[in-house]
Amino acid sequence: MISKLTKKSLEEFLQTGERLDGRKVDEFRNVKIEYGVSEKAEGSALVTLGETQVAAGIKLDVGEPFPDTPNQGVLMTNAELTPMSSEFFEPGPPDENSIEVARVIDRCIREAEIVDLEKLAIEPGEKVWMVFADIYTINAAGNLFDAGALAVMAALMNAKLPRFEDGVVIREELKDPLPLTGKVISTTFAKIGNVVVTDPSDVEEKLMDARMTLGIRDGNIVAVQKGGEGGFVSDEIEDMIDRAIKHSKQLVKQLR
Repeated sequence: MISKLTKKSLEEFLQTGERLDGRKVDEFRNVKIEYGVSEKAEGSALVTLGETQVAAGIKLDVGEPFPDTPNQGVLMTNAELTPMSSEFFEPGPPDENSIEVARVIDRCIREAEIVDLEKLAIEPGEKVWMVFADIYTINAAGNLFDAGALAVMAALMNAKLPRFEDGVVIREELKDPLPLTGKVISTTFAKIGNVVVTDPSDVEEKLMDARMTLGIRDGNIVAVQKGGEGGFVSDEIEDMIDRAIKHSKQLVKQLR
């Protein structure tokens, strides 16, 4: 817990347009993307966002489609907030925080229709490719939403389909890339007092009154998730949309 005095001091400091780590209120931390970090996954990536590090792996298997989408493959997203990445994360089954991270990232990827699920049908109604996106925190220093979404996007781009023959998945032969339709970027904002900051650090997340995550594809909003007990006024929402579109153009360039 952070004292009310610390929160008040940070709010006053933010009024100057500066942040504790030296950034402007509308500034992302440095981003680094590494591809193919796991030999066991069909696709993988490691994203470093400031001091936050998140790895994502893609596993592909063959299974049955959902009854309401018999001609489409399946996409599932899971997040594991590992105890080694933060003293606030505990071992055991997924808690509400890991479920929220997975849900927000899944919505961003799914609503942007990044994976062409219809092309993952092997035998419509019988067999389809199932895409499992697993997210693991290496170091949690704020904004796991954007780091995780970027890691999943990079891992999807890095993934290759195994060969499926005579009912057997042959993982030793990875050839065709996943059928992707584009790229989506997640941008998260935190409101502290009456100031809205981009890409909140861990300290800023602990002090925030409200949070907003926007998924942007090709300059359009595809997903929105609000968190925290506070709210945003219309001018703040319009400003966040403008910031998210601007940052998405910059981050898309960093995805190969």
